[in-house]
Amino acid sequence: MFTVAAAVVSVMSLALTACAQSDSRDGSGDRKAAYKRVVKDPHPSPDAVIETAGAPAGVARAGDGSLLLSYIVRNIEDDEGPAAAAWRIVSPAGRTVAQQAWHTNVEDLPDQYIGVRDGFVRWHRSSRGAESASALDVRGKRHKVTLSDRALGTRPGDIVLHEGTSARFYRPANRTMAAPAGAPEHTDFALDERGSVWFVDRSRTPNRVVQQRDGRTLASMPMPKPYTFGDAVTAAGGTTALAMLRGGPNGTAQGLLVTADDGAHWRSLTGNGIPWQDLELESWSLVLQALPDGRLLVGEKGGRCWLADDRSNRAFHQLKTPVPFTSFTAQGLTLYGIADATKPTYDLVKGEGLYASDDGGRTWRRQGKRG
Repeated sequence: MFTVAAAVVSVMSLALTACAQSDSRDGSGDRKAAYKRVVKDPHPSPDAVIETAGAPAGVARAGDGSLLLSYIVRNIEDDEGPAAAAWRIVSPAGRTVAQQAWHTNVEDLPDQYIGVRDGFVRWHRSSRGAESASALDVRGKRHKVTLSDRALGTRPGDIVLHEGTSARFYRPANRTMAAPAGAPEHTDFALDERGSVWFVDRSRTPNRVVQQRDGRTLASMPMPKPYTFGDAVTAAGGTTALAMLRGGPNGTAQGLLVTADDGAHWRSLTGNGIPWQDLELESWSLVLQALPDGRLLVGEKGGRCWLADDRSNRAFHQLKTPVPFTSFTAQGLTLYGIADATKPTYDLVKGEGLYASDDGGRTWRRQGKRG
């Protein structure tokens, strides 16, 4: 993954947006033998994969508050070879409801999960490029997802399933995955509550941010000079935002272009409590999410994060966390942070695991016990 648009930028990009880092070790001992045993096991158990992983790689939340935690155990010495993966569904009361594990390969992209009203949707692309998707309800029962052979116009309630190359959305009403009609094939896009698609049109100079609905363009706004657009775009709670870059599409982020009235008026955010000049953020390392109330979450992967004080997005405060987080995301109005090692290791780090905050990062609770 929060609204449909934020879910995109979201939880679906499995390398969750990171907002702090640490290389500290907790002296948990030599776990190498157990680690290698799980990776090579053709039929690993969920408990073994989860115990070995130490912290989830991603988190998705369903409408009733159930969580799906995804785990991956990779070969540490090599970026090729066998791996093990698992998911676990946890009830709002914290009880394990269902779980599954399987043997896989490092070359395969990790599965991506998003939370929907009645459960979770899984998206996967194999190392050969084949796409697949399926749905899980909150009890872990699997349901078929139909892949549309043509692009479809988007509607209210549609959810971005996968961002980036070959972007797709999911329609809960009939469990269908499709490309959005009218949007470029190879681009990030966001969906707002009205079913509008927001994306960057790079075929024109200067680049423009475009709003479409049912394949019809409703608004088009050029990026103000001397900036260019980055790929990241988010829309939720009446707010749409894009990164303003210097140095081309792979340049550094210098601020945000934001609208709160469906594209009628735009304003630039180049300060507002965020030290843009000190961040030197490249487009790929920018964290950018809109929450359902219109507040923006901004940060740097492996670094700091800032949350807007209110939906006007005129002032931001840096989030304080109980331990350094290596990944960060918002699900609805709840913030989730994952503490994990920043480099491949067999050991756990201090405080490793999942944390959640329901009050904008003022207080955090530990989800489970680990590390």
